[in-house]
Parts: sequence; C-alpha cells; structure tokens
Amino acid sequence: MSADWASQTVRVGPFAFELRSPLPEVIAAARRLYRDYPADAADGIADYCVAVLPPSAMRRWIRPNLVLACDVEVPFMAPVPRAHGLLALEMGMNLQLAAGMHRFVLIHAGAVARDGGALVMTGESGAGKSTLAAMLGHRGWRFLGDEFALLDPADGRFQPFPRPISLKNASIDLLRDVAPADRFGPRFDGTIKGSVQHLAPPVDAIAAMDAAVPARLIVMPSFVAGSEPTIRRISRAESFFHLSQASTNYRLIGERAFAAVWQLVETAPAYEIGYGSTADAEALIDELWRTHG
Repeated sequence: MSADWASQTVRVGPFAFELRSPLPEVIAAARRLYRDYPADAADGIADYCVAVLPPSAMRRWIRPNLVLACDVEVPFMAPVPRAHGLLALEMGMNLQLAAGMHRFVLIHAGAVARDGGALVMTGESGAGKSTLAAMLGHRGWRFLGDEFALLDPADGRFQPFPRPISLKNASIDLLRDVAPADRFGPRFDGTIKGSVQHLAPPVDAIAAMDAAVPARLIVMPSFVAGSEPTIRRISRAESFFHLSQASTNYRLIGERAFAAVWQLVETAPAYEIGYGSTADAEALIDELWRTHG
C-alpha cells in the first residue's frame, strides 16, 4: 500500500481502524459517514488497517472493481464495483473483527441501552434485529451496536460498538420516517442484498461509546409480515445455545467465552418475540423492559 493513498483513521468503541484507498472518493465517503467519530486512535496506533483497491492497474479503468487488503487475513470476497467502495470498506471492518479480535466475545446481535442496562437482540438473518436496533436507537434508547455486540469476559458488560447501521431494502424507507435525513449515507442499489444504505447513529450514542453496560434483557425477534404479536420465555439452556452459536469467536476464546455467556444467561432473562410490524415489536419490548429493565 502506497504512502500517498488517501487515508482516514476512525475510532469506534475500543477499536481504531485505518481506512486506505488509492481512490480518494472512497475515503471521502467514509469521512462523511464517520464525521462524528474520533479521527485518531486512543494510543496513537490503529488496531486494524482496511484498504480497498483495484485488483490490477488495468482494472482501475477497464470494468473497474475493487478488492480488500487487510491486516488480518480474511476469507475471499468477490470484487465489488468501484461505485460500491464504501460498502467494501464496511465489510472489511466487519471481517477484521470477526477474524482477528479475541478480547471480547463477539456476538452477532443488535444492542441498545436504557436506564443503565442493555437490551441485546439476536436471531437469524432477516429477523429484524438491525431494523429494531436502529429504530430504538432513534427513539430514546442509546444505540450500542448493530452487527456485533461485544461481551467483555472480564466483567460481563457490553462494550458499545456503534458503527453506522447497514439498512437494506424496505428498512431504508421505514427508518427515513424516524431518523434525520442528514444521518443517512449514500444509497447503493443492485448489490447482492438489494438496496443498501447506512444510517449513522445519533451523536449522543457516539459520544457515549466508551460507557459499557450490563445486559438486563435478551430478545430473539422473529418477523413475519402481518402476524400477531407473541412472547415466549426462553430457558437459560436455550438462550445459552443461541448466543454461543451467534458468536463468531466463541470456540477460539474457549473457557472464558463459556463462563461469560453462561453468566449472561443467568443474569439476563431471554424471550422470543414474534411480530408483524415494528410497532408491535416496540410494544412487546416496552412490556418486557417494564418488567426486567
């Protein structure tokens, strides 16, 4: 990677990322999306470097596309169009944590906080956890994170990691009715997941991203359009199974991860909720939070 490439350092929660590219417009887009985040590492050294670049000099001009180059080796990612450079950077940041971070138990979940406690939402892809985390984060809850929830084995608390939320398809229009227009990044159509647009969390959530919180409630949402709202209490054993399966580094961390997740399910009750609209989901979550929050 050349020293004259455009670059930007971004700190999100406990990690700093150095973003680099020979294409200035890619880094300019990242600067706009992360404009409210610290632009330096806490100790002066970035934890991860993520770069997007053409796979060859020719590909910069003929059928231009981009590939990743990162500190931590990541699984192969097919080249993306040059116009989707910001999406590639975001994917690279996710992959660096998934492949190379072992300080926290990394749980694929959305998380928000209120009254000094965290609500953790995990479930299958398409269950609606990202949409709910984004919605609640703009309706009075403190947004902690969307793609990953960081469980600290040392004290059992969740460390905020409030990256911009990757909204997809119908969720984009849904959140446009809730979040200010200036919090949205560029919209990308025609990706393998359809339309994608990032939503930066509220400035207050970014300012509080060093304040860890203990979990008070675990929710596993399940969205089926038009369905009636339902609630089911989940046993500790079932909750433990789902959370350990949702962790990308549980097996690598080993005994510390087992102890941390088991402590989590012993202290935070878990529920499965079914809903057919975000209004139903919010009502169910408010009902559960009144009891456990």
